[in-house]
Amino acid sequence: MAERDAAGAGGNEAERGLDSPDSDSDSENGGASGESEMDFLRNLLSRTLGLGSEKPEKVLDELTLDGVSRFMQSEKCRNVVCIVGAGISTSAGIPDFRSPGTGLYANLQSYNLPYPEAIFEINYFKQHPEPFFALARELYPGQFKPTVCHYFIRLLKEKGLLLRCYTQNIDTLERVAGLDQEDLVEAHGTFFTSHCLGSSCKKQYTLDWMKEKIFSTVTPKCDQCQSLVKPDIVFFGESLPPRFFTLMQSDFQKVDLLIIMGTSLQVQPFASLVSRVPTNTPRLLINKEKTGQSDPFMSLMGLSTGMDFDSEKAYRDVAWLGECDQGCTALAELLGWKNELEALVKKEHSAIDAKSGQAGEAGASPSLPPAGATASPSSPPAKPGSSPEKESDAGNKTE
Repeated sequence: MAERDAAGAGGNEAERGLDSPDSDSDSENGGASGESEMDFLRNLLSRTLGLGSEKPEKVLDELTLDGVSRFMQSEKCRNVVCIVGAGISTSAGIPDFRSPGTGLYANLQSYNLPYPEAIFEINYFKQHPEPFFALARELYPGQFKPTVCHYFIRLLKEKGLLLRCYTQNIDTLERVAGLDQEDLVEAHGTFFTSHCLGSSCKKQYTLDWMKEKIFSTVTPKCDQCQSLVKPDIVFFGESLPPRFFTLMQSDFQKVDLLIIMGTSLQVQPFASLVSRVPTNTPRLLINKEKTGQSDPFMSLMGLSTGMDFDSEKAYRDVAWLGECDQGCTALAELLGWKNELEALVKKEHSAIDAKSGQAGEAGASPSLPPAGATASPSSPPAKPGSSPEKESDAGNKTE
């Protein structure tokens, strides 16, 4: 697993000599006089580690969703990268992973696991594949419709703004919503293909083959060597796809705006993506709670590139707290895209219903959730009764 980067977030400060700490002199020969011990240590570490060399520039006129929308409509914003987690799919009926009470990990008692995360651990899977395939029947792709968030990302693509969407999700709803493989980095893999785990076989299988096995309650075995066959999703203990590391190197040099939605940013190396953008790149979090914030000690040292929403030094990070669908609706409204987004959701959901033979049974596709008072970047989630309640947006894949 890749280690988290430690790119500097502080500005250039004049270098000073290593004079006696009790000197009162302000002479040009220097010393640490006139600055606190913490400032002195910050400067020393910044110089020693080569950090803090890029002076931050405030590119948003205000740290609000309005400020982000104006930036998106400016000449400065040409490449948007989205990083998303399970929170963007909860309104489709797919549970996230970590929310207390409602998250997937809180509801796995029937599988008799030694601990919840075991269901996604590769070594446990090889010995006990049945719990995973039982869960897969409940969550299998094709049973759910993309959400407002998915179609907002689709609009970013159609507007020529989307550079890439990095997703932790394995539900494939980004593809269903109209993103192509080139638009996506499925960091935790996909159900679209599967492979035999036999060391000398590795035969590939299709989505339809795996679906037939899963829904017939037969543990998928290779028809050549009888070894276990696993969907190409990334379990704990497995490496992320090479595409993740390859595109990460180029995409995060070009990005003008980073949008983070529906993730708790707890699983590495995916969580480290927020620190890979250039120092002057704005970062918008749309989530039920703040996450990805700087480590307090590293922040004091001026060496952290975690997100900073509230300190006096905050200059680029915006948190919109609430349901992800509502956040996307609020941003779309500020951009003048709300009607277009609503029409897209209705059209695509109707097409999915017609294709699956559910038209008329499921009823009309829901309209976009109201942006409401939650358009404030740091206001609390909407209270019950003021807007439709959904599951928590804080979780993620094998997050």
